Amino acid sequence: MNRNGLIRLWALLGGLAAGLAHPPFGLLPGLLGYALILATLEADSPRPMRSAFFRGWLGGVGYFGISTWWIVEPFLVDVKVHGWMAPFGIVAMAGGLALFWGVAALVYRALRPEGPWKVLVFAGCFAGFEWLRGHVLTGFPWNLPGEAWRAGGAPSQGAALVGAYGLTWITLAVAAAPAVFGFRLGRSPVIATLALALAGLAGLYGYGWSRLRGELPAAPADAPRIRVVQADIDQKDKWKPENLRLIFDSYAGLTRRPAAAAPEIVVWPEGALPAVIDDLIAPGSIYGPLLVDALQEGQTLLMGANRAELAPTADGLADVRYFNSLVAFRREGGGLRVTGVYDKHRLVPFGEYLPLGDLATRLGIRSLVHMPEDFSAGPPPRPLAPWGAPALQPLICYEALFPGFVRAGAGREGIRPTWILNVSNDAWFGGTSGPLQHLNLASYRAIEEGLPIVRSTPTGVSAVIDGYGRVLPGARLGLGELGVIDAKLPPPLAPTLYHRLGDAPFGAMLVLSALAVWAGRVRRP
Repeated sequence: MNRNGLIRLWALLGGLAAGLAHPPFGLLPGLLGYALILATLEADSPRPMRSAFFRGWLGGVGYFGISTWWIVEPFLVDVKVHGWMAPFGIVAMAGGLALFWGVAALVYRALRPEGPWKVLVFAGCFAGFEWLRGHVLTGFPWNLPGEAWRAGGAPSQGAALVGAYGLTWITLAVAAAPAVFGFRLGRSPVIATLALALAGLAGLYGYGWSRLRGELPAAPADAPRIRVVQADIDQKDKWKPENLRLIFDSYAGLTRRPAAAAPEIVVWPEGALPAVIDDLIAPGSIYGPLLVDALQEGQTLLMGANRAELAPTADGLADVRYFNSLVAFRREGGGLRVTGVYDKHRLVPFGEYLPLGDLATRLGIRSLVHMPEDFSAGPPPRPLAPWGAPALQPLICYEALFPGFVRAGAGREGIRPTWILNVSNDAWFGGTSGPLQHLNLASYRAIEEGLPIVRSTPTGVSAVIDGYGRVLPGARLGLGELGVIDAKLPPPLAPTLYHRLGDAPFGAMLVLSALAVWAGRVRRP
């Protein structure tokens, strides 16, 4: 293997190492993979720009190959229809997301930073393109580098100050600093760079430890008791028509399970029942009365459900639109009353809708939803305040990936929710790393906002999480477990700096990276 091939191999290994820092592996020394990627961008620097792009892209292929290999699992749920797309799925996912890293490397090389300032420029370029990854089209901010820290641990608390994107910049700057050993610098700049990196790492741990030392405020006496239902229904069995009654009975039986104190709120996960909710509760359906019987008087059910809505078209006819929704039911006077509906705003490309749908259909590709048509997007998020439950911000599956989603909803409504409810159908991921990573990512929304999260999935991982991103003791159901979680809703913390300022601190970090380009050139011999 020639020198150029060896450098490319190191770039790929750097991305693989960085990916291993995320759950379920949690190998934090893997973060040094970013230093390896930076070193490969500096090796043979006079080479053409396309060399930098390819090395950055290879680093991304390694990183996203480790982070998103679970993408093959959804295609295997219905092998006859979607199985042929599985190998293309992982190639397209890892290779497509790696383009952001390739362009980030290209921009880094074009800026030609000098001296130890290269570390800050590298952090700015890659963090900036990670922000773009979270926003281009619908965005897909899965496993941001700043979310490699275990949620609830000390370093993760930095998200309360600067959000996941700001924590990404800090993580990249600290982890890439050892690359200065290969920059042909004097002893003093190398020592200064490493000392600043260690100070940044110590600052992350120090702030986190001090924040976690504070006692979680006691839940008020009137805090509602919540029951999270996990029925462990495999995705391969869910959409068989003959299984509908069995699935319903599983959720209803767990809902009725005796408890020391009856829960005021019951939560069923995303798309809990394999049918359109409008049909299930329509007059004449057997499921409406059965749903009433599953609840106690005054109890609220927050159910992830697929719903249909008639919408007029330009020719005066009615068109059916489908929504992935959270529906709030309350049992009153022996009947059910709908007290709130939230329709998912951020839809999963190819999972819930097809970009360029007409072309994709002609190519024989369709989304993975078990609906006659793709889902339609709901309005921008706002807190939901169903009768009998404190104001909450729903996050349906994919929406839990997005920093600032809860903050944006609170700004539109002018009220801060008391808690976050994340209903998700992680059964699509089977027993892969996907559900464990999704739990970690969702927990960062709790840290950013200082709000507890109640998380409900059909096959795991379901949990009740406090405002520090920590799972409450005994409030977790793992992969493949059947049961319920009964817990009092944890109290919210005071609004965080991130809740007040959003991504403004992250913007300041990008400005600092831009100034580092200028500083390196001013001090150039």
